Amino acid sequence: MFKKPSRQPIAHGDLVLKDALKDMGRHLEQPMRRAFLQRTLSLGGLSLLSGCGIVEESDVENALMKVSRFNDKAQAFLFDPNRLAPTYPDSMITRPFPFNAYYGEDEIREVEEEGYRLEVTGLVADKHAWTLAELRAMPQTDQVTRHICVEGWSAIGKWGGVPFSSFLRRVGADLNAKYVGFKCADDYYTSIDMPTALHPQTLLTLTYDGQPLPPRYGFPMKLRMPTKLGYKNPKHIQAIFVTNTYPGGYWEDQGYNWFGGS
Repeated sequence: MFKKPSRQPIAHGDLVLKDALKDMGRHLEQPMRRAFLQRTLSLGGLSLLSGCGIVEESDVENALMKVSRFNDKAQAFLFDPNRLAPTYPDSMITRPFPFNAYYGEDEIREVEEEGYRLEVTGLVADKHAWTLAELRAMPQTDQVTRHICVEGWSAIGKWGGVPFSSFLRRVGADLNAKYVGFKCADDYYTSIDMPTALHPQTLLTLTYDGQPLPPRYGFPMKLRMPTKLGYKNPKHIQAIFVTNTYPGGYWEDQGYNWFGGS
């Protein structure tokens, strides 16, 4: 039988930490504030990491980053590369599928198909730049899966394209490397772990709902991963690289969890 713990007086250090976090959160702008609030869910472990005498904002940020990195390792340990995310019938597709980006719809990046080349570098044997025609000539598949946004909403969409594991094997990628990174036409960038890159549902997307991928969803291509939160799914991809050096990401470098999935 569990014994109810006795009420303990609040230590001065805890009050200082609480006040510092409250003040820091008040001055953070969206979406940094959102990331900050999400990460404070793990603040119970701060005293184990850094003690109670945290006063400077830099100390708070460093401690929070340690918690985030711990969460990354825990999620990676629990990730099952063979477990599939749920799929749905076409009748459940969200119409219209929402636009989402760190900018407004009036700023959607327009990438011309003519002259487009996908740059492939890093730990790969074949570094030639790929045309869309070459990518479309590869075996294709599609999936109807749920996109889950870190902001709390979700939507179901139908994505088609090349299984990313097939593409990585085609270019002779080092499948024992740690990371695959992405650079995009809208200046977005992110990276994922190799087990997620090889997951059977990770898709180099070229179509949406049976049609060429429209600009609002990431033309000429996006990476679709139903095992990851939305911000881990890059759009308007221009370059892919395989590396053992941690590449970070647009939101991840601002405090979002790097693994960002299940």
